[in-house]
Amino acid sequence: MKIIFWGTPKYAAENLNYIIDSGHDVIAVVTQPDRKRSRGNKLSPSPVKLAAIHSGIPVFTTKSISKDQITKNILKSLKADVYIVVAFGQILPREILDQPKLGCWNSHASLLPAWRGAAPIQWSIINGDEKTGICIMSMEEGLDTGPVIEQEATVINESDNLEILSNRLSNISSKLLVKSLDRIKLT
Repeated sequence: MKIIFWGTPKYAAENLNYIIDSGHDVIAVVTQPDRKRSRGNKLSPSPVKLAAIHSGIPVFTTKSISKDQITKNILKSLKADVYIVVAFGQILPREILDQPKLGCWNSHASLLPAWRGAAPIQWSIINGDEKTGICIMSMEEGLDTGPVIEQEATVINESDNLEILSNRLSNISSKLLVKSLDRIKLT
């Protein structure tokens, strides 16, 4: 099964590495463009881009996939079976959602319908939630509205901060994505 992975931060890079290490065929990665990420105002690649380069996977960057017809055409020509999205940072347009024959699948860091959209881990902590988790879902045009095929919860401990909880959720997400890929293959 040919996979195109979409993601940007360290959280997503850990998922990408796990998928690669599990023997899945990631044929390309789409991520946000290089940004000024440190004090020196130097452009730095996203963690997902660095992980892809390290693994020899072609990388595509786009400021706005909905307006970037060149990248859309290139991705379509790759004929991936499935797109996996983890914290990419842009809403995918219908034209992209319709490309892979097995669909687009998102790993979202909340127990939906709680905390749709950006920063679900932060919102869980800010609001004092007792638990959170990961949902693997089929993507639709709405924001985190597709059917959930896998989910796993975790307790939010009093000692958890954003980094600790993000690391735990990234680990859960990685494993659930690989489990879900095996299930998606059969559809």
